[in-house]
Amino acid sequence: MNDMNLNRRHAMGLAAAGAYGLLPGAPLQAAVKPARAKAVIQIWMWGGPAHLDTFDPKPGAGPDYCGPYADPIATNVDGIQIGQRLPLLAQQADKYSIIRSMTHGINAHETASYVTQTGRPVGGDVFPCVGAVVSRFRGYDAGYKGLLPPYIVLTKPQGRFSESGFMGLRYKPFATGGKPSATPFTVEGVIQKGITQARQESRRDLLAALDTFGKKAGANPQFQHMDQCADQAYELILGDAGKVFDVKDEDPKLRERYGKSDFGASCLIARKLVEAGVPYVTINYTGWDTHKKHFDIMNNKLTEMDKGFSTLLDDLKQRGLLDSTIVWWGGEFGRGPKIQWEAPWNGGRSHYGKCFSHVIAGGGFQGGQVVGASNEKGMEVADRPVYPWDLIGSIYEQLGIDTNAQLPHPQGLDVRVCATEADGISMGGRLREIMS
Repeated sequence: MNDMNLNRRHAMGLAAAGAYGLLPGAPLQAAVKPARAKAVIQIWMWGGPAHLDTFDPKPGAGPDYCGPYADPIATNVDGIQIGQRLPLLAQQADKYSIIRSMTHGINAHETASYVTQTGRPVGGDVFPCVGAVVSRFRGYDAGYKGLLPPYIVLTKPQGRFSESGFMGLRYKPFATGGKPSATPFTVEGVIQKGITQARQESRRDLLAALDTFGKKAGANPQFQHMDQCADQAYELILGDAGKVFDVKDEDPKLRERYGKSDFGASCLIARKLVEAGVPYVTINYTGWDTHKKHFDIMNNKLTEMDKGFSTLLDDLKQRGLLDSTIVWWGGEFGRGPKIQWEAPWNGGRSHYGKCFSHVIAGGGFQGGQVVGASNEKGMEVADRPVYPWDLIGSIYEQLGIDTNAQLPHPQGLDVRVCATEADGISMGGRLREIMS
């Protein structure tokens, strides 16, 4: 059995066992303030999106920086412009805030991903990412009773490291695998390609008929717990819980608005998952590491993103879910503001961790705002630096997670949820200007 299958089965086991309190965790510390948010949808831009082409356009920088994207468009918020390939998101700008001064200075995927997703500097222990921490404080240890795992990734794990870090397998994400835009979406470990529901039900009935030993055990508590777990697993596979991954019965017009791409379908499924009570969902959106022919790729990629992301925001709002759901968009870094026209790049953008953009919406974060600024060519932070730990700490606060609470450490070390200046980092501070 390979590691992916082992982790998937482990996550599925947690979904069944955790609902019945079979896997107790260490005591949790109380939150320091009431939660504004119940869930997070993280749109992880694997590879790093270009800030100049998306949420921090620089039309005055010239063609060596803008390329063909020299005409940013106005949004529905006075004074805020975004990239010209994002007209639908421009009409949703009142729902999100743009952080234009993200920084960490790292240009390597692995370390930048780690820092951006954990809010920790590199070195020493491998810390858990945000999803794992939320799973700890909003998952089974905190009374979560859902059949679906509390931390789900569409479709493959997003880190170049262990997402749960030193906290271990219990807090790893359930990665769905599969192709979200396919019908059906064959979620690995839940839906088996080529096996109908009727056949799966027949298998369940046959297994029950063969379980003569369990029947003879009568009221044995251990067998009762095993039966409960089995019932939970079958409800996930055959019942209403598993249907959350199926978009075929959704309104065709809504599906068209999201887009028929894997990203569009993932956004729709993410909405369904938080609607079902899942506290943390990551959409691992690949394809943004554009060293070569950047603009050829962006012409399609930005349109795809524009449809899915904008419709997600609007759909959450229409369903009354945006106030309780944080939507966090961003990658491990940005891309080089100066375009590499020469061979072999032929119009590519390099890795760039000195200055980049993230977007945050919902869950108590105000919309229609811009935090920080880059300089005239997007090369440097010009105002209000925001480090990953500033943003992540703000997300935890909106979820009502005590940032001074202890994380479960295998050696029993006193490790807190958030890093502080005592850990040797510079801090820009929580995002108070957009937190309500």
